[in-house]
Amino acid sequence: MAAAAFGAECARGAAAGVEALPGLRLGHAAAGDSGVTVLLAEGGAVGAVDVRGGGPGTRETDALDPAATVERVHAVVLAGGSAPGLAAADGVLAGLRERGVGVLVDEDHPGIRIPVVPAAVIFDLLLGAPDVPDAATGRAALAAALAADGADAGSGCVGAGIGARAGALKGGLGRAAVRLPASLGGATVAAVVVANPLGAVAGADGRLFADPDAGALDPATMAALGERFLGLTKIPRGAVGAAPRSNTTIGAILTDAPLTPAQARRLAICGQDGLARAVRPAHLPMDGDTLFCLGDLGSGRAGPAPGVAVDLLAALAAAAADAVQAAIADAVLAADPLADAPAFRGAGAT
Repeated sequence: MAAAAFGAECARGAAAGVEALPGLRLGHAAAGDSGVTVLLAEGGAVGAVDVRGGGPGTRETDALDPAATVERVHAVVLAGGSAPGLAAADGVLAGLRERGVGVLVDEDHPGIRIPVVPAAVIFDLLLGAPDVPDAATGRAALAAALAADGADAGSGCVGAGIGARAGALKGGLGRAAVRLPASLGGATVAAVVVANPLGAVAGADGRLFADPDAGALDPATMAALGERFLGLTKIPRGAVGAAPRSNTTIGAILTDAPLTPAQARRLAICGQDGLARAVRPAHLPMDGDTLFCLGDLGSGRAGPAPGVAVDLLAALAAAAADAVQAAIADAVLAADPLADAPAFRGAGAT
């Protein structure tokens, strides 16, 4: 892991403690073979996004441009269901408005507040039933986030990861966190990622790119998958030129570091490096790879954050890449099989 050069430590799954990050509440809701995950930023957070895939499904991403006027983001929604699944964000936005959360648009009308709720979706309609999350699912995920008490929210087939497929294997939702040493301020950089790429997450040796030490698929399993797919990708054999469009890896990088919008964007950009380490190939025309960043979590600030020095930003950026890589490993290792998608840990992994 690159952040180890700065003395940082990385953990994934329940050990990551993502739910304990100050100012963050994490909630999931299911909609049959799909679902929604809400990352609620209590008091707001500095937001940014980086979109690398050729077929993204997103909402409110333009508002996160560092040149835009939006200063705080109130929640990020990750959902299945492809473009129709973006309706889940409507439920989150409505629920936050009812609670008086959002941007104050006029001092003379303090009751009118507009929440900023960016969202991204994966295409999961071809694995299991073609279920689509809606506004009610978004409300349910928000309710779960509001009720969260810091307990383990789970990895694998939860929330937006329920219908995810990672190449030839079952994907899911993963969590990881990198903690910088006290000499660098002790900030935490976490990642919550839904792994649903076209590319492979394991190589010809059956080992995960994101964690080669996590075991390997046995030769019989590799042979069976190789008869169906090209190189453990999601591309069926004999289908070159007609690659499936049921892809996309989405997620959010989360930190309590007091980042400016431009610095948060840098973490989102560098987080994509972790994606490219874990998925090969990544950022394809048939993917919609999108990573958000929520910075300055838990500060209680209503306006801009002061930012960090460039040397600390470098360490945070390295941590973002590591957190995304580890979160993708967690997503695949924690997943259960669904329909014809085998789970790594149940498909001969040794």
